[in-house]
Amino acid sequence: MQQNAHLVLGERNTLLIDRDTPHGVFLKAQDDKDVLLPKAYVTPAMKVGDLVEVFLYTDSEDRLVATTLMPTAMLDQFGFFEVVDTTKFGAFVNWGLPKDLFVPRMFQKAPFQIGERKFLRVVYDEMTHRLAGTEKFSKYLDKKPKGLKPHQEVKALIIDKTPLGFKCIVEDRYEGLMFHNEIFEKLSIGDQKTAYVKNIRKDGGIDLSLRKIGGAKTKSAAQKVLELLHANKGILPYNYKSAPELIQEVFGMSKKDFKRTLTTLQEKGQIEVKETGIYLKG
Repeated sequence: MQQNAHLVLGERNTLLIDRDTPHGVFLKAQDDKDVLLPKAYVTPAMKVGDLVEVFLYTDSEDRLVATTLMPTAMLDQFGFFEVVDTTKFGAFVNWGLPKDLFVPRMFQKAPFQIGERKFLRVVYDEMTHRLAGTEKFSKYLDKKPKGLKPHQEVKALIIDKTPLGFKCIVEDRYEGLMFHNEIFEKLSIGDQKTAYVKNIRKDGGIDLSLRKIGGAKTKSAAQKVLELLHANKGILPYNYKSAPELIQEVFGMSKKDFKRTLTTLQEKGQIEVKETGIYLKG
């Protein structure tokens, strides 16, 4: 770990334990600016002179403070948050820290309701000089992807399901799409997936694939079926007539691939398919 040059609000900081006090330990950046890590987060293993990784945010009195807890999302990142309180000025969402994240009314598309889960970006509010959440994040997305190329591995956060496929935020900066006819596993809103760039469209949108393009699949369809059989005492309650949705959820493949795989495994004498299911042989 390398000590931070400066204290950075809203990000993970690596800081030097400078001194111990009754209220906690003070952590220092290279520029000698310091911040308190409250006693609640200090462990017996922490010693003066050690480097420690913390997150910096502001407390209820707008003072910079450190915590060893990490939030749902940091500055300039996206995440799903539960609404825990509302006021006429905005709403508060749980982001995994003692002080909830505030979402000003002007940053909401419609008034929030307690108990809702909202997809937000954590931003720096220039008016209050605090971290805040915003539902209006389109202006933060880069419409001209730079440095991305076909086949590149990327981080994709699934944010919505559309008639075409699943809408994603790519690398916390771009908008992407995974098409339904190319997805062979169960996906849910909020899933964080490793994906691969298929194509970058003229409008800046990115077409994604969950499979490494041009590379070998990490696990063959036959391996998946056989591994599931071994894990379930040699019997699985599926066959050629099983519903496509069920096959996709259980085996992570299309019905066409599933049927082809069963036929191949039967021809090799490794399985037997009956009305009651798939049976491991040998």
